Amino acid sequence: MSDDDRGERRLLGAVVLAVLISQVLLYPGVPDLVVALGAPAGIDAGMWFLVAEFGAFVSFAVVWGAASDALGKRVPLIVAGALGGATSYLALAAVPGLGLGFRAALVVRVVGGALTIGAFSLAITSLMDLRGGNGRNMGAAGTAIGLGAAVGSVVGGALADLDPFYPVYAGAAVLAVAGLLASIVDDSTATPGRSVEDSREDAGFRHVLSRARTTRGLLVPLAFGFVDRLTAGFFALVGVYYFQDPGTFGLSAAGAGATLALFFVPFALLQSPFGSLSDRVGRFLPVVVGSVAYGVATVGVGVAPVYPLAAGLMVLVGVCGALMAPATMALVTDLVEPEARGAAMGLFNVFGSLGFLAGFLVGGSATEAFGYTPAFLAVGGLELAIALALFPAVRALAPGEGLLGLRGDAERSTSE
Repeated sequence: MSDDDRGERRLLGAVVLAVLISQVLLYPGVPDLVVALGAPAGIDAGMWFLVAEFGAFVSFAVVWGAASDALGKRVPLIVAGALGGATSYLALAAVPGLGLGFRAALVVRVVGGALTIGAFSLAITSLMDLRGGNGRNMGAAGTAIGLGAAVGSVVGGALADLDPFYPVYAGAAVLAVAGLLASIVDDSTATPGRSVEDSREDAGFRHVLSRARTTRGLLVPLAFGFVDRLTAGFFALVGVYYFQDPGTFGLSAAGAGATLALFFVPFALLQSPFGSLSDRVGRFLPVVVGSVAYGVATVGVGVAPVYPLAAGLMVLVGVCGALMAPATMALVTDLVEPEARGAAMGLFNVFGSLGFLAGFLVGGSATEAFGYTPAFLAVGGLELAIALALFPAVRALAPGEGLLGLRGDAERSTSE
């Protein structure tokens, strides 16, 4: 791995980190923020506040990815997405002063989501393009995601206890920093081996999107990405209300943010070593075993009778998430040709954003109707179900190196 690769990896990781901080800053204070924006108190308004942003993520992730593949450039689009997202945060903070209601705030959230997903998705795609091993590159992305979420949840909770809009202003500032960092990335390393002329000749928008969609086996990591993000969305909404509810643990916004960080810190710190591990042993064990353990630990959080046990299980959820996340993203890179990676990662983020949406909608609705414990059981059970259902598919696509009797790559090649 060259020094240039290392420098670009750090810059792009910093962009992903900044985008995640800006996003998660708002989560611990959502219960009070939606009220300040004109909504009635309760989990329903918080659910729609988060759904508005992630609905835009779903709609625009592939558009940004395929556009970058067709243009042969990623950096200018990353900068535009980050700075546009920062502007949308300032607009959100201005909604009450302009006499506009909660519906206007939701519209601003949609616009902001459409812009921010460009910076997020294309920064990860640029990491995919670097040398040094797909697991290592996706481990860097996962570390940035986890660390950004950890910092955002702790700082956002503390700021929200002071004023509901402080996290919004902080998010705007951090997104602006993300845009500045992205502007100094070398675009030739973000799109290696491809000139603008090559892009115009053989990688039109429809062409790269079609290549990504028709890649054999791509639906497997997309399905895991969907369910993994579903549980993350569930924790981002239901977890915040769960830990702050006087009927459960009665934490403050800062306390809830710190509890979310118990998940995000190990998720961040272990991404890189677990990503490198998946380069050595294959994707199977990290993806399948990690998902099973993740589902069990998620259920445990919802049935824990006391806070210390719930907090300890949140740490375990983070460890399991760190095991499976970089391997799942690396599997996308393994399957897709370099010239279609932008569209493929866009599809991955579409499925992930759909998962977040499902986590918000299913989690919020189930909690309203049945309470916290059944909601945790449903979400954790779904993670277990997808791991067991796709066990054979992951084994066929990514056998490991002799563990659990699985064939290594060399043996597979010989048999074929």
